Amino acid sequence: MDALFFIPVAIMLALVPGPNNFCALNNGIRRGIGAALLATFGRVAAFAIFLTISAIGLGAMLLASETAFTAVKWVGAVYLFYLGWRAWRSREFQGLELADGTAPTAGRPSQKGIRALVMQEFLLGITNPKAIMLFAAIFPQFIDQSRPAAHQFLVLGSIYLGAEFVSSTVYSACGKQIRHFIRTSRGVARLNKATGGFFIGAGALLLAARQ
Repeated sequence: MDALFFIPVAIMLALVPGPNNFCALNNGIRRGIGAALLATFGRVAAFAIFLTISAIGLGAMLLASETAFTAVKWVGAVYLFYLGWRAWRSREFQGLELADGTAPTAGRPSQKGIRALVMQEFLLGITNPKAIMLFAAIFPQFIDQSRPAAHQFLVLGSIYLGAEFVSSTVYSACGKQIRHFIRTSRGVARLNKATGGFFIGAGALLLAARQ
């Protein structure tokens, strides 16, 4: 196991666009980098579960089970469709300062609001079968068979989960920059429809995914 070599690999894998990273981008636009990073704990919790499953050998079993893969895929797609439908219909613009005289929703994200963001990230992560494919297929390539696998999974898993925070920081920081261009209620409506369209598209792509 070469942990130092795995660090850039983990960061590149974590930066690949997907539902969770788009969620961080969206949270960065609407709530700021701090809230987006707190929400990332939900994603990390989901991926930690997948890492544990892979470490004890169940990941390969899940990949081999068409029924399990399909079930997780459909649950994830339905949740993405729900998020897309809700975003498409939303007129929310919390924290955005609009230039057309529309009063923004005031205040910092409440504790309840942060919990909702964490749960959203968790559900996006835990219902994405591509995550278990990543951990079950790629991680073993970095495992030294002559050494205890459990410790290696712990080290590699910790590095990858840390990389997810790096990815979330990058995407939410980009979101914060995009936020400066959302200046009117019409812009907010377009943002919400774009967000909804992405989640719906991601759901469709997930349904098309194969083992």
